[in-house]
Amino acid sequence: MIMNVAGPIMALTLAERAKRAAKVAGQFADTVDKNGRFPQEGMDALKAERLMGLMVSPDFGGEGATLTQIADVCGILGQACASTAMTYAMHQIQMASLVDHAAGSAWHEKFLRRICEDQLLIASATSEAGIGGNLRNSICAIEVDGDRVRLEKDATVISYGANADAVMVTSRRHSEAAHSDQVATIFLKEQYSLERTAVWDTLGMRGTCSDGYLFKAEGPAEQILPKPFAEIAAQSMLAVSHLLWGALWFGIAADAVARAQSFVRSAARKTPGQTPPGALRLAEASSLLQLVKANVVAGLKQFENAKGEPDALNAMSFAVAMNNVKIGTSQTILTIINHCMLICGIAGYKNGTPFSLGRHLRDAHSAQLMISNDRILGNTSTMLLVNKQDTSLLG
Repeated sequence: MIMNVAGPIMALTLAERAKRAAKVAGQFADTVDKNGRFPQEGMDALKAERLMGLMVSPDFGGEGATLTQIADVCGILGQACASTAMTYAMHQIQMASLVDHAAGSAWHEKFLRRICEDQLLIASATSEAGIGGNLRNSICAIEVDGDRVRLEKDATVISYGANADAVMVTSRRHSEAAHSDQVATIFLKEQYSLERTAVWDTLGMRGTCSDGYLFKAEGPAEQILPKPFAEIAAQSMLAVSHLLWGALWFGIAADAVARAQSFVRSAARKTPGQTPPGALRLAEASSLLQLVKANVVAGLKQFENAKGEPDALNAMSFAVAMNNVKIGTSQTILTIINHCMLICGIAGYKNGTPFSLGRHLRDAHSAQLMISNDRILGNTSTMLLVNKQDTSLLG
């Protein structure tokens, strides 16, 4: 159990606490990437700073943080270690689903308290063999037997599954339910087994350890979330995913720009009175980084304004806006980091220099694949056939 040191920690701002954790995570980022191992040090630092249950209401032991505040933490972590940032972001996506959709459920409210007290890490199992990456479809079905439930799922990916304290799993409501008639269930670590079926050996985001597993679980039926997963996905999970991912991707690009800026400044000191060759490209990278920041900030503002309003959260215009945050951010960060690579040259291409950008570039390539941009663009194009494009600057 994490020792309760909330007093002195709470005297710091969230950003200060996040920066302290990020400093630890950054020290191990290259090792985590090289060895493809879980970012244990970074996650331990986040727990020590009491950052796991931020979104939970103070009534249940949290701090009632807004999504914008959580996104800022993700952005800070993204500048240090993308794997730590992604693990934290995915945990917070599950937290948003619990906080927004488990109100009134005694078991889940007690679980929220435990997350805050013990700083638990929550994973998710939405992917499944045979559904092609569509989280709004399930093949497996949960089996309800009185007050007990059982579930077996062939999960193609469970990020940091071996390191999580609990997993939120999607399934069909029952064996006769349609593929889209889903529920989400929380299973605690002692209630499930994981049989690894695929190894996460990837280009980037290597420390998320997103292996595939045959997931088998049994527990009390009260651990099923009270709201349908369709509602959870539409009103929380999809938007929160795009926004928190966008924030950490911004962080990756921001650190790349900082390294490129340091390189240009170093060159300027060597040739006083002359503009270094990379200075103009740095200015362009800075402009693109501001676009990414504005994209994420605008999305967060729209989400915060719509929060608690089901009609607004379910609106096609809202879904299009959140999709656009993901598309724009995931595409633009690659351009930014490539600019920075050209600025730093061989020093950026090589590993082990103050200007190395290989890890940044590899991690950033995951952005267009996490919920495929092609799938998102297809969904957006369908909505735009019937929904008018928002042209107001006032939101």
